[in-house]
Amino acid sequence: MANNGQATLVAPAPATVPALGTPASAGIPVSGPQAPTLFSGTETYSYNILGPSSFTLTKLDVAGSSAVPAALSQSKYIVALDEQFTVSVVITFDQSPLTSLLMCLGTDMKVDFGFEGFGKGATETDVDVTYITTEGQFAYLITYTGTPRKAGLTPGFYQLAATATIGPVTHKCGQHILGYGYIGEIRFQVY
Repeated sequence: MANNGQATLVAPAPATVPALGTPASAGIPVSGPQAPTLFSGTETYSYNILGPSSFTLTKLDVAGSSAVPAALSQSKYIVALDEQFTVSVVITFDQSPLTSLLMCLGTDMKVDFGFEGFGKGATETDVDVTYITTEGQFAYLITYTGTPRKAGLTPGFYQLAATATIGPVTHKCGQHILGYGYIGEIRFQVY
């Protein structure tokens, strides 16, 4: 501890611990109340050594892949029933020490893409995709590629949303979900 710019070492007697508030040895000045028990002369406490861990969901998207659209002005949000399409979302993690450890351990990232149909005959279905984190990577583009028919969609208008479940870690001790997230909504048409 510092005392007027000079370092002073306070340590317990070899066989006994001094009473609370009394100096360890007569003649050594003590500044302020002392801890009830001194375990070592270099004791340090840190209650947040690994820090928090967080993630964000961004860039939810759906895109058809037809080289020949139904109309010249057709956007990527109009998809034929048997056309290859991709739905995607970006998961970005912070770079805290705890997050670095979780990325290195191989944490599961499960994204549920939910399709909600509007109107007569449009279905409601979900598609799950699971990725595993890798060491040193903090941003992931999570995608599902298939056809609307394969995903269980029928012709109609749809709204797309995504939920993410982060965790558990692929390890015998990794049984806990570390976080949940939600992002929405993108609208598109299947014909």
